[in-house]
Amino acid sequence: MFETLSDRLTSVFSSLRSKGRLSDADIDATTREIRIALLEADVALPVVKAFVAHVKERARGVEVSQALNPAQQVVKIVNDELIEILGGETRRIRLAKTPPTVIMLAGLQGAGKTTLAGKLAKWLREQGHAPMLVAADLQRPNAVTQLQVVGERAQVAVYAPEPGNGVGDPVEVARRSVDEARRLQHDIVIIDTAGRLGIDQEMMKQAADIRDAVRPDETLFVVDAMIGQDAVTTAQAFMDGVGFDGVVLTKLDGDARGGAALSVRHITGRPIMFASTGEKLEDFDAFHPDRMASRILDMGDILTLIEQAQKTFDEEQAAKMAGKLTSGESFTLEDFLEQMMMVQKMGPIKNLLGMMPGMGQMRDQINSIDDRDLDRIAAIIRSMTPAERQDPKIINGSRRARIAAGSGVTVSAVSNLVTRFFEAQKMMKRVAGGMGMPGMPGGRGKAAKAQKKAKKGRRVSGDPRKAALGKAPAETPAEPQPGGVLGNLGGKLPPGLELPPGFDPSKLKLPGQ
Repeated sequence: MFETLSDRLTSVFSSLRSKGRLSDADIDATTREIRIALLEADVALPVVKAFVAHVKERARGVEVSQALNPAQQVVKIVNDELIEILGGETRRIRLAKTPPTVIMLAGLQGAGKTTLAGKLAKWLREQGHAPMLVAADLQRPNAVTQLQVVGERAQVAVYAPEPGNGVGDPVEVARRSVDEARRLQHDIVIIDTAGRLGIDQEMMKQAADIRDAVRPDETLFVVDAMIGQDAVTTAQAFMDGVGFDGVVLTKLDGDARGGAALSVRHITGRPIMFASTGEKLEDFDAFHPDRMASRILDMGDILTLIEQAQKTFDEEQAAKMAGKLTSGESFTLEDFLEQMMMVQKMGPIKNLLGMMPGMGQMRDQINSIDDRDLDRIAAIIRSMTPAERQDPKIINGSRRARIAAGSGVTVSAVSNLVTRFFEAQKMMKRVAGGMGMPGMPGGRGKAAKAQKKAKKGRRVSGDPRKAALGKAPAETPAEPQPGGVLGNLGGKLPPGLELPPGFDPSKLKLPGQ
């Protein structure tokens, strides 16, 4: 969503890197480009004015004028201001002292409230809570059924005493749901309320009545991040009519310009708490202003990548694979398939690569990646026999033809996979060997043996006169020093490491003596 803004800001900063010092004209030109970039991203004008004013004020201060690298300092200022405008710090849900904690969702129809209710419930269940969904949207056709389906997929309970489709009192349903949750020992209640295609008094009154009936601990305003400037107008209307404690952004995976994310928090003064980045229930997480600012400036989002890996990768399998690599055991196609399946669980490859720093410059190549290629590779490996997966060297021409026919690919595709696997296997062996690096398994010992072997043989001086006189330096044994290893220090140790009085290093027994 922030690709256009990210590209513009990256190009602005790249032009600053060649400058040793920044003049007032450079700062004015930079802030003007930042202003244009934000306006093109559909950020609200008051937000743009405030943002640019803060950046300009700090850029003309001491922190840039006395910096060794002014360009990097300007990037840091823009990053700090982006974090501030996005909320400053991550806002967590306030849990009630006495369960259940009541969370009420409000927003326009089509913003994705019902699906988001399921995503939030699943996210909370994974955090160790026992949430219950409440079907209080009784106007929209099949809204109750949709919530029941979403709840079943999220594996959470759904309270739906009324059929909906215009039948039932949503205020009474919301009121009874709190008692039901208390009776069934659910510690969180998520109320899905009705929306409209636009702002109207009836919707506002119903939302306000539900709020007064259940007195929610958190009221979350759900807004479609793709509606641009309208997001600010709608948010302000809900703020005045119902009031809310936090914002949830949906459809952040869209191709809109994303100005709503930068505008809503500044206009309403309420933090963005959650973000939905896809259609699956897993495409949902807490909103981190610092990580979003880092993505916009093409500095990556390594923390989110690590968290996704921790949630996806099984610790026992990861430890087993790590032990296999460090022990130098062969890396097989079975292991390769297992690792590939685990990576696929983390989400689309394009999204994962997009979290790496500097990947904005390779966006076209990343967008050309097709996740179906991984499915084809998996099909090829699964078409092999166990013996072929363990030892791909036995895969001859006839076997490749059989594997290609079984996986629905060409013979050349099978050959390419086998060739690339052999290259990966060589790399794994180098990693297992430590590549001669101290501290790596097998590395130090092999390097030491190779060095010792190279030193063997006849030592002859390069100077024939010294060789004739038998004075070759290589043949002259070094004069032994008292005290072995410690004695070679010449009897002097660095300050603070002097030997105690009466200590005789020559009597020290070292290993192997």
